[in-house]
Amino acid sequence: MLKVTGLGKTYPGGTKPVLDDLDLEMKPGEFTALIGPSGCGKTTALRIVTGLLDPTAGSVEVDGRPSLGPSRDKAIVFQHFNLFPWRTALDNAAYGLEMQGVGKRERREQAQRYLEQVGLGGHSGHYPSQLSGGQRQRVGLARALAIRPKLLLMDEPFGALDALTREQLQGLVSDIVQNEGLTVLFVTHSIDEAIYLSDRIIVMGVDPGRVIREFDVPLPRPRTEYDWRKHPEYAEIRGEVWDLLSGQMAPAELG
Repeated sequence: MLKVTGLGKTYPGGTKPVLDDLDLEMKPGEFTALIGPSGCGKTTALRIVTGLLDPTAGSVEVDGRPSLGPSRDKAIVFQHFNLFPWRTALDNAAYGLEMQGVGKRERREQAQRYLEQVGLGGHSGHYPSQLSGGQRQRVGLARALAIRPKLLLMDEPFGALDALTREQLQGLVSDIVQNEGLTVLFVTHSIDEAIYLSDRIIVMGVDPGRVIREFDVPLPRPRTEYDWRKHPEYAEIRGEVWDLLSGQMAPAELG
């Protein structure tokens, strides 16, 4: 579903590449997490895949076709909600479909379906100022899902939320991804979040940003139905990922 080959990025005026020779392949229906210390280029890689940023080198293919620009095959959920304050939840959720030229009735029906799927069916007439942070992020998720992308990209989508809301939305996303059969590339700083959501974790290093190791996550699904932290593989994976990240971080980052 996704093939990234030799991806590199050096910003104008920069002396070092942010990304260097990054390769990544994802199968249909796979949930892959990118994790690494600040400055490793994981968000840069995600934005290149999305089509929001041009690479210095390398290629991106989605479903076997070159895909370096924005396309209907891809949708992104950002950390910050990026909702239009003058639009209702329904019209925000329908925005991507509107940009694709879908008729008003059809796009509103489809947007309503996904608002219901994220638990906001009764809030379709609310404006962003009338919604909590978690609810606004649900609208952002519904907007991405409504276009029915082949590839869903998520850039630390729960990073600005409180711990309880974050866990609730993690469970929601896990269930939706399984039910919809989505292919997801997910950027996070949280080891636990990566383990809980992912089939595979890709650990990135710094100077330059690159893949240093991959981990398969063998925890049974659905993980919403048991205490996955008590599973023996959880502690093993968490410890190994932490050791790798600790070796990449400056002392100040370790606190």
